[in-house]
Amino acid sequence: MQVLQTLLDGVRTTCAGFPDKRRGGDVTYSMADIGLSAFSLFFMQSESFLSYQRGLEEGRKTSNCQSLFGMKAIPTDNHIRSMLDPVDPAHLQPAFDDVLGALRRHGGLAPFQRLGGRMLIALDGTEYFCSQKLGCPQCLTRKRASGKVESYHAMLAATVVAPGHAMALPLMPEFIAPQDGAEKQDCERNAAKRWLATHAERVKDLRPVYLGDDLFACQPIAEAITAAGGDVLLTAKPSSHKALYDFMQGAIVEEHTVKQKVAGKRLTYRYRWFEKAPLRDGKDAMLVNWIGITMTDAKGQTTYDNAFVTSLPVTRDTVAEIVACARARWKIENESFNVLKSNGYHLEHNFGHGKQNLAMVFAAMNLLAFALHTVCDCLEQLWIDARTAKRARKRFFEHIRTITAYLVFPDWQTLVHTLIDSKPPPEIAAQIAM
Repeated sequence: MQVLQTLLDGVRTTCAGFPDKRRGGDVTYSMADIGLSAFSLFFMQSESFLSYQRGLEEGRKTSNCQSLFGMKAIPTDNHIRSMLDPVDPAHLQPAFDDVLGALRRHGGLAPFQRLGGRMLIALDGTEYFCSQKLGCPQCLTRKRASGKVESYHAMLAATVVAPGHAMALPLMPEFIAPQDGAEKQDCERNAAKRWLATHAERVKDLRPVYLGDDLFACQPIAEAITAAGGDVLLTAKPSSHKALYDFMQGAIVEEHTVKQKVAGKRLTYRYRWFEKAPLRDGKDAMLVNWIGITMTDAKGQTTYDNAFVTSLPVTRDTVAEIVACARARWKIENESFNVLKSNGYHLEHNFGHGKQNLAMVFAAMNLLAFALHTVCDCLEQLWIDARTAKRARKRFFEHIRTITAYLVFPDWQTLVHTLIDSKPPPEIAAQIAM
C-alpha cells in the first residue's frame, strides 16, 4: 500500500500549504490537521460530518487518524469549517498532480490510453448543491416558475475516461461561480475555457483528446482546445449546427459498414464521415471532420444514432475507434457523477456551505478522494483484492468505517489484510479485550 501512503503524505503536505487566516487565538491545530480531518471524511465515505468527527474524537491514546492519515490532532467540525472557508480550492491542485504522477510512474495510465497512446479527457458540468434558504457569494442563482429563487453550486469537471475501461479519473475541477467584473452569470463554456487555460499545459504531453457534449461543440471551445495542444471530439447535433449540416447537404460522404455480434446480439454499425466542414458560418470558421454513426439490430431497428465533430484525421481504419472514444464521454456521467452522487460519496450532501469557499473546497476534496480510490483500484493489488472480497463499493467502505470505529490499525496494509481475511491479526484483535 505504498502508493496510497505516498499520496496521503502528499495530501498532508498540500493541506499544510493552505493559507492560515487566523488572527491570534488558538493555534493548537495546524492547517495540515484541519485539511486532513476534512479530507479523511470524504476518503472514508462518511455521510455525516458531525458523527464522523465525534468518532475520531472518542478517547484513545492512539487513533486511526494518526496511523492512517498522519494527523497529529483532531479539530472540531466547526473549527474545520471556519478555517477552510477562506481557502481557495485551487490550493488542492498539487494533490491532484500527485495522483496523475503516481499513475504515470507506475504504469496506471496505460489502460486509459487509446488512439495510439492518447488520453481522453471528458468535460462536463454538474451541480452539487441547491437550496432556497442557504447561499453564499460563490453561489449561482435561478428563479423557478413559483417565483422562488434558488442558490446553487456547479462545477466543470474534467475526467480521464476510456472505452472498455471501468475506471474514471477526476482531475482538478473548475468551479462555475460569479467572476469578478462579469455582467452575466458564469456558465459551463466559460468554465471550460478557464480550465483549459489553467490546466491544459499539465496534461499536454499526454496528447489529450477532449470529449464533450453538443454544448462544447462551438468554435471558441474548439479553438481553445487546439491552442492548448489537444484535439476535439465533440457531439454535434443538427439543431445547433445549421451551417455545418447545410454545408454537407447533398455532399458525398465516405461510408464504412461493420457487422458484429455483441452480447449475443447481431448489430450493424454504419459509419459516415466528411472532411473539412465549417463548424460555423463565416470565412473564419474552423474546419472540422464530421462523423455520423448509426447502429441497427438484426431486425433493422435503429438502436443508436449520433454525430460528432473532430480535429482528428478520419479514415476507414480509424473511424470505429474514434467513435468508440467519442461515446466514452458518457463515462463522466456513469462512472463519475453517478458514483459521486449515488454510490457513497454523497457529493450533493451539504457537509457545510460556509460564507466564502467552503462548499467548493469540500467538493474538490470529494473528487480528490475519488481520485485516490481510483489509483488504488488501478495500482494497489491488496486494495483490489479487498474490493473483490467485499464486492460492492459501498459495502467495501462500510466495512472500513465499521472496523476502524473499534480497532486501531498501524497502517493501511494491516487494515486491508483484515478486510481480505475477514479477521484482524492477533495483535489488533487483542484491542477488543482491553
